[in-house]
Amino acid sequence: MQVWGEQPKWAAPRRQERHIWDSVKKATFILGSGLFVFAAFRNSVTWHLQQFWGASGDFWQSQWGKAYSFVQGNEWLLFIFGAMVIPTLAFWLVNGLLLIVDVTGKPQLITRYKIQAGHNQPVDTAKLLGAVRTVMLNQLLLSLPMVLLMFPVMRWRGSPCGPELPTFHWVLFELCCLGLLEEVFFYYSHRLFHHPTLYRHFHKKHHEWTAPIGIISLYAHPIEHVFSNMLPTMVGPILLRSHVATVMLWFSLALLISTISHCGYHLPLLPSPEFHDFHHLRFNQCFGVLGVLDRLHQTDTAFRASSAYERHTLLLGLDPLSETIPDSPKRK
Repeated sequence: MQVWGEQPKWAAPRRQERHIWDSVKKATFILGSGLFVFAAFRNSVTWHLQQFWGASGDFWQSQWGKAYSFVQGNEWLLFIFGAMVIPTLAFWLVNGLLLIVDVTGKPQLITRYKIQAGHNQPVDTAKLLGAVRTVMLNQLLLSLPMVLLMFPVMRWRGSPCGPELPTFHWVLFELCCLGLLEEVFFYYSHRLFHHPTLYRHFHKKHHEWTAPIGIISLYAHPIEHVFSNMLPTMVGPILLRSHVATVMLWFSLALLISTISHCGYHLPLLPSPEFHDFHHLRFNQCFGVLGVLDRLHQTDTAFRASSAYERHTLLLGLDPLSETIPDSPKRK
């Protein structure tokens, strides 16, 4: 006998099918939109960009040839420089600028886009120094050795530092694959670290910052840094046998996107950080990067019911979305 107000047993499978279908549609929309834009501009934008990438005699190919000759074809040096030095410099360049804003609370031109207004404005200096120290140790003692170990694996899979660069179109294809692979490995490793036992011992360190700033994208326990920060980004290039130039671009993009996701500012023309900022605020929502697996596993339901979800879009104007789409008093 069915109790009044109780949903029938057959409703649960249908709800699950609906959630799976929603996830498939979201993934199709993301990939389909990218392919559509790529196809639409293939004969114009990509043609011009390719002149700077892979064709013989173009700017980037000639620069790569000079670097290759300068180190006399030493693939070890090329790999360390491309997979570690350049991405690290990109990380600290962007975070150095963000730290100026976080420490001084100025300029107002930037701080007006703060997602969690009033939090870490300005940031506590002692807490920040501790975070910077942890990030540097993670990069020096963990990231660098892992990149060193990655080289012989990549060399076993193929030659990662050949004298000829891959074509621009192939790099675009690889980046799409690398992004999808990272989504899978990061989502499940990240969610695993939210298990009460692992969270208490490892992931809690990262969540000391409920209102994140850019630098804490790599602020993590050493175990988490290895299995949730480094491995999800390294698996893709190994499986695809990527050229070191692609690895350099991929690692740099991954670090910059992670920085933007943690920066705490929803700035114009930059990817929205609302998704991951909500994760730091609520802890049990929004575990992934793209959000596809969150939709599949229903770990974004509270996020989609919030004002943050309405603000989770590319800001094309100058008015902060926190003003045009404010939180309701109850949600604050």
